[in-house]
Amino acid sequence: MFANPQIPYSNNLAGIRSGFFCVFNQEFFHQYGNLNDYPVYQSDGTHAFELSDEQAQRAESIFLRMFDEINSAYVYKYDILRSLALELIHLALKMQPSTAVQGNHQLKASERIASLFIELLERQYPIGETHQNVTLRSASDFAKQLNIHVNHLNRALKEITDKTTSQIIAERNLQEAKILLKQSSWSVSEIAYALGFVEVAHFNAFF
Repeated sequence: MFANPQIPYSNNLAGIRSGFFCVFNQEFFHQYGNLNDYPVYQSDGTHAFELSDEQAQRAESIFLRMFDEINSAYVYKYDILRSLALELIHLALKMQPSTAVQGNHQLKASERIASLFIELLERQYPIGETHQNVTLRSASDFAKQLNIHVNHLNRALKEITDKTTSQIIAERNLQEAKILLKQSSWSVSEIAYALGFVEVAHFNAFF
């Protein structure tokens, strides 16, 4: 499985009691290209793969080599670790799509993008005292998080919901605004800030 922190995932790991994992950030590969260019890290790509025994052995051997390198005193060991991580990525990319885990991957690309968008949107709510403010407010904000072009996102949502991205965002923001106005003790300016409005006047006009 390949997880991108910018993209929400759902998975079923029931019954899996042991395994290997490797955690890194984009800066670790700053001189090796953009990880988001690989389908395993894109919103409409395949993120989970079911391995054959032979493929599992190959993957395990790569992880074991990672353990050897991370525990070594070799001064350039992180270059080797980068290469091993890329080897895992390419091992997955070489696999046939038919070997991918069934489930959400059977959905049309537009349905999957719409589902990921809605989950990202809902992650921002409900707004509580410990939640500073809504950070994803525009279609381009969501497109950037999902690593797709904003036009691609707009087309997918229009196809599935018959609404524009901006409409869906506005409707959800309005729903949260009504809840906060009715049920919280916050002032209008506090609610406006929490919902991402710089000026109260903008919030008033929106409402």
